[in-house]
Amino acid sequence: MRVTVFSVQQHDREFLLPAFQAADMKPLLHAERLTAETVHLATGSDAVCVFTNDDLHRRVIDGLADHGVHVVALRCSGYDNLDIDRARERGVRVARVPAYSPNAIAEHAVALLMTLNRRVHIAWDRTRRGDFRLDHLTGFDLVGRTVGVVGTGRIGQAFARIMLGFGCQVAAHDPYPNAELQAAGVAYLDLDALLAQSEVLSLSCPLTRENRHLINADTLARLPRGAVLINTARGALVDTDAAEAALESGQLGGLAMDVYEDEASLFFRDWSLAGLPDRRLARLMQRDDVLVTGHQAFLTREALANIADHTVTNLQVLAANTEAAATLEGRVV
Repeated sequence: MRVTVFSVQQHDREFLLPAFQAADMKPLLHAERLTAETVHLATGSDAVCVFTNDDLHRRVIDGLADHGVHVVALRCSGYDNLDIDRARERGVRVARVPAYSPNAIAEHAVALLMTLNRRVHIAWDRTRRGDFRLDHLTGFDLVGRTVGVVGTGRIGQAFARIMLGFGCQVAAHDPYPNAELQAAGVAYLDLDALLAQSEVLSLSCPLTRENRHLINADTLARLPRGAVLINTARGALVDTDAAEAALESGQLGGLAMDVYEDEASLFFRDWSLAGLPDRRLARLMQRDDVLVTGHQAFLTREALANIADHTVTNLQVLAANTEAAATLEGRVV
């Protein structure tokens, strides 16, 4: 099988490439994102393999189909970058990796929270310059604090359990409450009630048309003053302008994000010499109360191995026949 792989990074060469080769697949690796301008690179391939910031909207789906490509493997769980209806119209079959390592992302969310709260990023920068003063490094105890979790799928569940282990009061918002979390002491609330109580708010839900900018000026105003917001889900869940304004006013005490609503053309690239072209993000990253990582929450050895294995299996089954795709329960979009 000939597979064109887009948005290739170092870890893909380390984990994904060997899995392809072991399955006797012939991958063509491209660092470029899949877009309407790069879709021609898939010419002659049986399938494409894409990542979270690749474009799978109407023009690209049409381009793939016109080039004879009718199999797409997403090496990620989210598919908000996909025009599902158009894919079905053009006979393009798509599969994802829904659960490669929930713990990886949940643990990264905790790392962001702890780093931001205890000002570890500031202390590290200071001490490496020989400055051991403690000025402006004061954080707060997590024990006894109320932590809100929006979305209790596998990732949200893992994060909630870690926070319970810290001794936090954990509340959640999800249309489908998890009985095991409830038994462990997690209270399910409507969004207004959750926001009113959450001294820390973590987002673990998928991005949909309905919840774009779920966190906006109105919802930020309902949080306790000085609350901390953690986003390891999807960037567009947060209205970044509103979040910046809330930081300026002190309504939001801290913002940690592994995702950003305009990340598609920014993340997974080195801007250290050219300079970051997004002025808003550059401005936020100068703040001590903001912590940004570049969509790396999934980046553990366990997650990468699972992604590689599931992606290869998805490609094999989808390429075999449409009926066989039914065996990929929970993976076919």
